[in-house]
Amino acid sequence: MNDTVYVGNAGKDAALDRGWLLGHFKDPADPRHSEDVEIKWGVHPRGDERAHWVTGEVRTALLVLVSGRFRVELPGRTVLLAEQGDYVVWGRGVDHSWYAEEESVVLTVRWPSVPGYATSP
Repeated sequence: MNDTVYVGNAGKDAALDRGWLLGHFKDPADPRHSEDVEIKWGVHPRGDERAHWVTGEVRTALLVLVSGRFRVELPGRTVLLAEQGDYVVWGRGVDHSWYAEEESVVLTVRWPSVPGYATSP
């Protein structure tokens, strides 16, 4: 392995940064450091939910269902991801929350990777 290659396992590596695999919060010497994009491997037990709505979002997000049944709450709209590969995209300024109706695995991509945001769920 050299300084520009990283090989890992999303399930194992996700546990190190609350699910986040790539983004500005990784060490600049790490190939997973990026100021352009953030990627999260989210493993959620049934009934897991976001404690508070995200408001004032300045990033765009893509959330893809890998397994389970996962609900994304948006202003005036609920999106249910029920089949593997179902996804939702929301843009800057769109508040959101989520709820795992079943044990679920989701892949989230957010851009840009904004310093000052915690690697929060």
